[in-house]
This record gives sequence, structure tokens and C-alpha cells, in this order.
Amino acid sequence: MSENVNGGRESLGSRLGFLLISAGCAIGIGNVWKFPYLCGQNGGGAFVLLYVFFLVILGIPVMTMEFALGRASRKSPVMLYQQLEKPGSKWHLHGYVAMAGNVILMMFYTTVAGWMLSYFVKSMRGDFVALSTDAVAAEFTSMLSSPQMMLIALVVVVAVGAFICILGLEAGVERVSKVMMIALFVIMVVLAIHSVVMDGGSEGLSFYLVPDFSRMKEIGFLNVTVAAMNQAFFTLSLGMGSMAIFGSYIDKKRALLGEAVHVAVLDTFVAIVSGLIIFPACFAYGVQPDSGPSLIFITLPNIFNHMSLGRVWGSLFFLFMTFAAFSTVVAVFETIIACTMDLLRWSRKKAGLICGVSLFVLSVPCSLGFNLLSFIQPMGEGSGILDLEDFLVSNLILPCGALIFIIFCTFRFGWGWDNFVQEANTGRGLKVAKWMRGFMTFILPLIVGVIIVMGLI
Repeated sequence: MSENVNGGRESLGSRLGFLLISAGCAIGIGNVWKFPYLCGQNGGGAFVLLYVFFLVILGIPVMTMEFALGRASRKSPVMLYQQLEKPGSKWHLHGYVAMAGNVILMMFYTTVAGWMLSYFVKSMRGDFVALSTDAVAAEFTSMLSSPQMMLIALVVVVAVGAFICILGLEAGVERVSKVMMIALFVIMVVLAIHSVVMDGGSEGLSFYLVPDFSRMKEIGFLNVTVAAMNQAFFTLSLGMGSMAIFGSYIDKKRALLGEAVHVAVLDTFVAIVSGLIIFPACFAYGVQPDSGPSLIFITLPNIFNHMSLGRVWGSLFFLFMTFAAFSTVVAVFETIIACTMDLLRWSRKKAGLICGVSLFVLSVPCSLGFNLLSFIQPMGEGSGILDLEDFLVSNLILPCGALIFIIFCTFRFGWGWDNFVQEANTGRGLKVAKWMRGFMTFILPLIVGVIIVMGLI
């Protein structure tokens, strides 16, 4: 893509790059950690069905809006409203909240990405080999309670993320994201095939892929529906402008609803294949598939210990997890750096270095919240700094931000439906249809409003 097409703004080198970076931002630890255990807790196949339904009616429309806002404004989230809002309006205040949301997300996401990296190194070294079940659990506790280990992992994650972004949009972010995402897809498929053909794995497959509505009734229809709706919404990282930034880097050759569908399909592919890796293995080794967050760090290392070539499969799994985490780290880092460049007129290198150092400092409390700062329990006994930061992003900034984007795109006192549709439908591909107006203007905000209320409850 040429510079002049993008009004002097940096641009991505290819459509594949745009799709893979946008998917990388959406694909994160939530897909491969949270999705399988939520699916396990909510009865398997019926949850998957509802998840896909809500992804189509909720995730894809909001993503289309974010892409349109970015492409029309050619600005980062912090400055896009100034290009599109009516004179005298205050929509641009949300831009600063969106930038803050990306920063808060990185304040805890870098720590969790560090866990994945640490576990990849541990698996490679064979640290889990021949350990008892309790000893595997103790490894996770030992990692969390060591400030040195946590800070070393944090330094590596932040330094690598900043370095990739400083290299440039095309030479760094796009090139690395392409390699990382293609490697992630290949590793996933290899792991899934290995898991599916495992003796005793077929029971896990039927639990996962065959909807059982009696199981859903036991758990509660409303509970499963709300869980699926929440996961479908949060999986795409919508509401903070992370998708808008990549919209600002692309040309007008393609209509944006079709691009949103492609990104959502890649995101869903990763979530679904994660289940194909995890559920057959759980059932083959008699492990409960609803064992919550401990599934990744305690349950799975124990399963790999019992497999032939378990060290190889374990290393591959945690390499895949590391790529999933880093794809989001790089995408969100790029959003923060782009906002800083737009706001302060800094060069990419200066913005990258200062943002890197600042994000490291801001991320330290979360890393130390499991050891030296564990006495800080902001959300009640047993909670930590990570819980508060996650709550602020997941329950407030993302859904409230998405609601603001929807209202801005659909109502006349914002950017307005006609402007949104004109931008979204420019180019070849799937278009926003006239009949979607009522749904996107009235029903979509209502659904997001329900998510906000449920999150606060």
C-alpha cells in the first residue's frame, strides 16, 4: 500500500498482514485459556453454539464500526474523534479513555504473557518431567512467589514488544505478526490432530462438539447464554480502539464488514481448535474439563507428563500459548505507540522507547502483586492487583467503549449512520445492508448494555 493513499500515514504492506495483525490482536490468552475452561464449565457443545451465534450478531458489527472509524479518520483511537465528530461535541474524551484502557490492559497482560514464556522455557528444559501432580502445582506457586522470575519474564515481554514496534509498522509489526500467526496456526493444527487421535479422546470430542441441552438445563439456560455472550464480546478486544488503529493503516479496496468476518473467523478458529487440543486430552486422562484457570498451568503439564514424547508436546503447547500472548502484546503496544505519536508528534523510535520503559514501570505492581505486594487485595480477600486491572478493562472500559462506538456510528448527533455505512461499504466484498440499521442502532446497544450490567453485578 502506498504512502499517498493513506494521506502520508504509515501503512501495511498487504491485506494478509492487516488480517493477521487484526486477528493477532483479537486472538489472545482468552481464546486458548478462558474459552476451553468456560466451555467446560458451561456444558460443552451448547456453549460453543451460542458463542458462535453471539460472535456473529455482536462481535462482527462492532468490529466493522471500529475498522470504519479508523479508516475514515486515518488516526489512532486517541485522535480519531477529532476528525469525525461535529464541532463543539465531546466524543473525543472517549479517545483518552480508550488509550488508558490499552495501557491498563498491558499492565496485566504483560505479566500473563510472561507466565506463558516461563512455562515454554520450563517445558523445554524438562522441569515438569516425572513430577507428581502436587509438585506440578507447586511449580506454578513457586513461579508466582518469586519476584525475580516474574520481573525477568516481564522485562523480556516488554522489551521484545517494544523492539518489534520500533522496527516499524511494515518491517516490524507486520512481518513479525505474519510469522508468529502462521506458526501459531501450524502448531495448533499439529497439537489438535495429536489430541484427537489419542486413545479415549473421542468422549472429549463429543462433550465439546455435540450440543447437549439437558446439560445446559442443569447449569441454567441463562447462565450459559450470558457466559457465551460475554466470551463472544470480549474475545475480539472491542471497545478500546485496538481494531480502529489497524483500520487506519489500510486502503479502501475492501468493504469492512467482510474484513471483520475474516478476522472473526480466524479468532473463532483458534478458540475452537484450542478445545480440540484440550478436551480429548482431558477425557483421555480422566481430568475434569471445567478446572478453571488452573487448566493451563497445572492440569495440562500433568497430562503431558503421562504422554509419550510429553516434553515435546508440552513445549509445543506453551510455544503456541506464548505466540497467542505475544500477538496481542505487539498489537496493543502498536496502538499505544500510535496514540503517543499522534498526541505528542514524536517519532516512532522515541515513542517506542518511552512507552516501553513506562509500560514496564506500570506493569511491575501486577507482577509483584503475587509476592511482595500480595498484601494489596483491592477487590476483597484473595484478590490481587491483576484482578482489579482485569475488572477495569473487561467489565468497564471494553463494553462501555463499544457502546460509545455504536452510538457514535449510528446516531445523527455522533458521526451518523450514513457516514458509517459509506465508509464501511467502500470497496469490494460483504456490505452493511439496509435492514441492519434497526438492529445496529437499537438492539446492539441493548445487548452491550446487558453485558455492562451483568459485568458490574
